[in-house]
Amino acid sequence: MAKSGVFDEDPTMVAKAMELKKELQKLVRVMVEEADIDLEAIDRAHQMLYDLKELKLKKSVSLKRHYQSLAHGEVPEEFKCPLSKELMRDPVFIASGQTYDRPFIQKWLKSGNRTCPITEQVLSHTMLTPNHLIRDMIAQWCKDHGIRLPDSVQYTNEEVLTEADRVHFISLLEKLSSTASDKKEAAKELRLLTKQMPSFRALFSESVDFIPQLLSPLSNSKVQTESHLQLQEDLITTLLNISIHDNNKKLVAETPVVIPLLMDALSSGTIETRSNAAAALFTLSALDSNKELIGKSGALKPLIDLLNEGCSIAMRDTASAIFSLCIIHENKLRAVRDGAVLAILKKIKSRMHVDELLSILAMLSNNRKAIEEMGELGAVPSLLSIIRETSCARNKENCIAILYTICLSDRSKWKEMKEEENVFGTISQLAQNGTSRAKRKAGGILEKLNRPSVNLTHTS
Repeated sequence: MAKSGVFDEDPTMVAKAMELKKELQKLVRVMVEEADIDLEAIDRAHQMLYDLKELKLKKSVSLKRHYQSLAHGEVPEEFKCPLSKELMRDPVFIASGQTYDRPFIQKWLKSGNRTCPITEQVLSHTMLTPNHLIRDMIAQWCKDHGIRLPDSVQYTNEEVLTEADRVHFISLLEKLSSTASDKKEAAKELRLLTKQMPSFRALFSESVDFIPQLLSPLSNSKVQTESHLQLQEDLITTLLNISIHDNNKKLVAETPVVIPLLMDALSSGTIETRSNAAAALFTLSALDSNKELIGKSGALKPLIDLLNEGCSIAMRDTASAIFSLCIIHENKLRAVRDGAVLAILKKIKSRMHVDELLSILAMLSNNRKAIEEMGELGAVPSLLSIIRETSCARNKENCIAILYTICLSDRSKWKEMKEEENVFGTISQLAQNGTSRAKRKAGGILEKLNRPSVNLTHTS
């Protein structure tokens, strides 16, 4: 029976390429923003590009072997993972509704990505759901073409920890209560180990004392020296790495010192610390119980303040955290109270991270106070201009959904919408060419605007 070379390929190749691209993107961003370009940074960028080229060459060889082994028939595109471009063995779908092969989407998520690779939509959660229909279709296709489909395999980089590893782990935690140089060394090593080895992340769940030990240098010192800021960055990033491990999420969030220290890091750390603190809150908020706990702790206010500052490096992680937290009703109320509408509209008007921020604004639009603020802050012309400018169907849909809610609650905005429609035909075009939901919302607005009895000078 024929076998496909895809089943012998190491899926870490794809994950490594993604990580390289992500690091290269960060490096280029820093180089662009700095007035004096660091030659060492240029060398690092050159090395990353070379490494990506090498991975591409290896991938090409692998694909060639794969297609040669599939002489019985071309693999249908819908059976291939969008990340690996290979036949899926364990198809799962994510919050966006897209299907991927489990090991590859797991590596994507574990690398810190919180968007759908295809749609770039911010994910409301990171749960993976088996796609049994595609799995059965792939199994039948493999049977028809004489290809053996192996059982689902979980790929991880986890290694079995030795007793020596555990002793070393404990010694690193103990160093965090030692001299300044020991703290610095231990924090850097823990950051690296928890990034590279999932098994080290899992160790933190073995005792309720480990996380307080990790964060003890931050709990005992508020002095904002350069060395303290670097220590804070290493420890907050370690906390982010730990939080990625599903079994740690509840323990981390319920450790009393964690959320206050993350909130402090959002406003007082380096930009990487602040971004990683937001990312940690997003990761922890995958659990609904954590969403409630984080919201009650007051974390939305510093997140919104960070969003308002507009730092591009931290913006995506911050928006992701706010979006995830606002899935529950109580946090929507808190976000509106803490100034989310103003902060989001300012960034949308500047065309910063429009996709993510529109998703949050649409989520908040079922709150009456939020809708009132949107009307007062000039949301109507901004949203209409985005519909005209963007090619993204999701953004158009979010804009028209918000406008529909404004239309229902504030008749004084009908005049603006009618004028827009008369000049550009923006709403009627969307009623014809939008998504099914966008068509419904646009049609609902047009129905109201076209009523003969409507007085468009009404301002109450």
